[in-house]
Amino acid sequence: MKISAMKLNYPCRARDLEYQIPNTQQLQSSRSTEEMTSQRSLRLLQKLANVTQQSFRLSHGQSSSTSLKTLTKHYDEVSIPVPWGHIAGKWYGPKHVRPILGMHGWQDNAGTFDTLAPLLPQHLSFLSIDAPGHGHSSWLPPGVMYHSIDYVQLVLRIMEEYNWKKVSIMAHSMSSINGFVFASLFPDKVDMFIGLDILKPLIRSPKHIVNALSERLADSLKLERRLRSGSEPPAYEWDQLVERLHQGTDKSVDLEACKYLLQRNSKPSSHEPHKYYFSRDNRLKNSLFYTLSNEIVLEMASHITAPHLFIKALQASYYEDKKYYDSALAVLRQNPNFEYHEVDGTHHVHLNEPEKVAHIINSFINKCRPL
Repeated sequence: MKISAMKLNYPCRARDLEYQIPNTQQLQSSRSTEEMTSQRSLRLLQKLANVTQQSFRLSHGQSSSTSLKTLTKHYDEVSIPVPWGHIAGKWYGPKHVRPILGMHGWQDNAGTFDTLAPLLPQHLSFLSIDAPGHGHSSWLPPGVMYHSIDYVQLVLRIMEEYNWKKVSIMAHSMSSINGFVFASLFPDKVDMFIGLDILKPLIRSPKHIVNALSERLADSLKLERRLRSGSEPPAYEWDQLVERLHQGTDKSVDLEACKYLLQRNSKPSSHEPHKYYFSRDNRLKNSLFYTLSNEIVLEMASHITAPHLFIKALQASYYEDKKYYDSALAVLRQNPNFEYHEVDGTHHVHLNEPEKVAHIINSFINKCRPL
């Protein structure tokens, strides 16, 4: 399927649209030693805005059936203090309005909502964060492994920082699982929960759990040794980096949409000119996960009382035996405030084709948090 080239030729401030390229003549006329050292970072921005990649995209095909639209909406970069550093985020809308908290999937970042955020109701704010180890957020300290439950506690930390009594959550994939857990553990703290594509903690066989834990614990030490060595991750030409992200998501992220994630997930190589590497914490590959029984997950589902919207992408996997998905869905339907929708698209349909989910999400938001 064809996807049209993105047009970035309209005026905007740099933080309104991350891919705006600085004026080259201005850079040359006021170049300082510090600016010269930053030219390789500038090339990254130029790559992000480069619309000449269309022939590369079309030769590989796209999963999207419509043209990805370029939209812009003002946001501010924010930094939320946490004991190990900070959580980075993109705050859209007025600061005096409690935002919807946007939480991304595994190894993604706040850019996952770049195309959807401009379509959300204008009377509310939206805060899209980078989880620890992702995007621009601090990595966990050496010797500490990432665990799913940490992201649940992170919501409490953010609520405490901003003095929120309630939280509204919109979450994709890994974070949709964590939002499910949070809404079940703290039902009185949630006034609205929107989950995208993965419904709940996945059910695995005891054999799978034991084998996976064994592998991840051993592999985590290998990654720690690599980090201690200070060696840079493998670097790639820009088109190769885009292709690796596209293929690494099983083509869930359209080639055209990769730029939204790569802007916060790549850096120019310090050793190989014109090449770039993935800048997220490699330890994320060996994150520890929930090892819950189906009975516990069903009990969790029964505790969710807040208005709850779930949107399933039909071209995405269920990532577990569907009988577990169906059993949880049956429990969730007992909540009179639960809504279920299905849309055509991949796991990242909200990023590739935000218009397919925006009207569903906005209708739900306007019922839960009207003007």
